[in-house]
Amino acid sequence: MRSLTTDLEALGAQEVLAHAVEEHHPRMALACSFQKEEAVLVHMLLGLAPEARVFTIDTGVLFPETYATWRELEQRTGVEVEVIDALSRDGRPWGAERCCGQRKVAALEAMLGGLDAWVTGLRREQSPTRAAAPKLGWDERHGLWKVSPLADWTEDRVWEYLNEHDLPYNPLHDRGYASIGCAPCTLPGSGREGRWAGQDKTECGLHSP
Repeated sequence: MRSLTTDLEALGAQEVLAHAVEEHHPRMALACSFQKEEAVLVHMLLGLAPEARVFTIDTGVLFPETYATWRELEQRTGVEVEVIDALSRDGRPWGAERCCGQRKVAALEAMLGGLDAWVTGLRREQSPTRAAAPKLGWDERHGLWKVSPLADWTEDRVWEYLNEHDLPYNPLHDRGYASIGCAPCTLPGSGREGRWAGQDKTECGLHSP
């Protein structure tokens, strides 16, 4: 299996995704947070498998622009995004650990439980914690394959693809938000520096080892 993952490193994003579709569809889904990388992946994935599954985790405190991008992406591509509920209903205050470390993780685990692989928009240049992200790797924590076709893409390459295919993307990117999460925990900034500003935190629980 090591040989397979090494061989895939030499392939382009669409080829990696095509391999994942061939091996794991329909027991595979794309995790979508409605950032620019997911707009690229939704377009690629639906071109390979029009009935492919796309899901999102809704905390109820996403930016209005994110919800608007969600609607536009569905309208433009015809995809029906599956919603995994991570909303707070107990009246307790939100916080990074309760949201990212508990609710979102529990929601993700509920979704991944029935899959053989999941697709993410991780890119190595996003942060030091992602610098070694493989295009295909075994997700030991969740017990399935994790596919990151854009792992070696640059920011410029993402924008080139979006412009080439005239794809909708979250307008917050145009306002200095490189990484977009929940509204209470996200500020403008390059890379992932706008996430959890002022806190000793660099990753949400979804992609922690």
